Amino acid sequence: MTAKMTAKKRKLISPALRAAMLWPHTWAGVTLGGLLMLIFFMGSLAVFASEIDRWMMPATRVGAVEVGPVSLDPISLDHAVVPVVEKLAAGRAVRDWFVQLPDERRPVMALRVRTESGNAGGVATADGTLLPPVGTLGAGSFFYPLHYSLLLKAGFVGYWIVCFASVAMLAGLISGVIIHARIFKDFFTFRSWGQLRRSLLDLHNLTGVLVLPFHLMITVTGIVIVLPIVLPAGVQALYGGDLLRFYDDALGNYSRPRSGIAAPLAPLDPMVAEARRLWGGGEAAVVFVYNAGDAASVVRVNRDTGDHISLDVQPVFFDGVTGALLKYQAPGPIVATHRVLSGLHFAAFDHWPLRWLYFLFGLAGCVLIGTGMLYWMEKRRVAHGVTPGLGWRSVAALACGSTTGLLIATLAMMAANRLLPAGIPSRELVEVGVFFLTWICCAIHAAIRTRTDQTPNPPWSGQCAAVALLAAACVVLNWITTGEHPGRAVAAGDWAVLGVDLVLALTAAAAWRVSRRLVRRPDPELSTLVKVTDHA
Repeated sequence: MTAKMTAKKRKLISPALRAAMLWPHTWAGVTLGGLLMLIFFMGSLAVFASEIDRWMMPATRVGAVEVGPVSLDPISLDHAVVPVVEKLAAGRAVRDWFVQLPDERRPVMALRVRTESGNAGGVATADGTLLPPVGTLGAGSFFYPLHYSLLLKAGFVGYWIVCFASVAMLAGLISGVIIHARIFKDFFTFRSWGQLRRSLLDLHNLTGVLVLPFHLMITVTGIVIVLPIVLPAGVQALYGGDLLRFYDDALGNYSRPRSGIAAPLAPLDPMVAEARRLWGGGEAAVVFVYNAGDAASVVRVNRDTGDHISLDVQPVFFDGVTGALLKYQAPGPIVATHRVLSGLHFAAFDHWPLRWLYFLFGLAGCVLIGTGMLYWMEKRRVAHGVTPGLGWRSVAALACGSTTGLLIATLAMMAANRLLPAGIPSRELVEVGVFFLTWICCAIHAAIRTRTDQTPNPPWSGQCAAVALLAAACVVLNWITTGEHPGRAVAAGDWAVLGVDLVLALTAAAAWRVSRRLVRRPDPELSTLVKVTDHA
């Protein structure tokens, strides 16, 4: 019976089709594997961006460390926020400003002010006390934008590159399903012993099958989010390419130019209260003030999305001078669907078990991509003997740089965050420089090792050891520089910092074990090839 079912399944997908799918599946992974690894890894970190920010910004730990759990009572914008905006403006004329209000994951409010002579930003406690400059971009302003735009925002070029890689990932997932006819058998197969290539292929198949629905969902929704940018034909035809007008109509936004007539800002608290009433009890998350100090000023209040899947922030717009309601528009069916798909991708909803699943499944995507690249390398190395060509060496250096090298760069940035003095100029840019310089050095190190070794092999063991040492150092440095060790974090209820420290500790332990195992267990296939070559 089993043999008949297997034969019937094989007839459904012809060998010719599987062979045709193998080429794009292989080369999409080989050429774009490093980029996809960056996208998936940074996306995984972005799931806990607020918690990593709290670890990298000790000044923002006031909610749990100094004054107990943060109060989630509504904040008075007029008494707690507006005075902070005036401090940040420092006497300069304010044009626009916004505040991100505290929530359970982030007990401080973040502000950004645009004046006639430049921008200013800062963080403040719920009672309006302005905190010292954080001196870092953190996960929310570095890891997260690196995930979706590669920090290349001019001309949306980063979005285009990421979208192209996402389409390639989608093609790789679909072609992978076609290639692996024994997809259900692969679900239960993992041989961690024997040949390295066999183990890599089993792990590649296992992560691909086990988390396939998530990978399909996260890839498709990621493409959908940027569709108006990468497929602007509809916007061009209906709005003449005017994205601002398109978003005004589609997402219920509202905008108008400055009038040039000075006028004071009306009280903000009644506007927020009215927005809550329109939402049926929802809480405000972000408040924007456009054209501040002008008769044409506009106040926008965005809803918190933690209690639902959709990323629809339901913006409510008020006249900044009179406080009158200007616009509140429910999204149409197409936009509502787009917002739900966006919410599935961003995981902004307040659900801790699902957030952990997103994080672990994102890391499983990294394993899927990494094992695919490593399997290709091992297969080519065995086929070409101990002297593989330039193509193999290039992919080997890329694979090492985009896996262990990316981990080392991330941990080096976190260690620099704890080591750099608080008062140095452009401290956040120094951290970013440490990240990219370390990443480049890791890739160069891998390239040199694969070029100079008699039996070319990327320095997996050495870089895994570096990952372990850096991860452990980050935990110790957090303890030394802030005085917050795990015991104190538990006592204070600072679960965000404790969680980051625990993940770092687990990373250190896992990386050290892998490093030692790679030293003790050389590849048996490669050893055989070396012996044959020596005898020859």
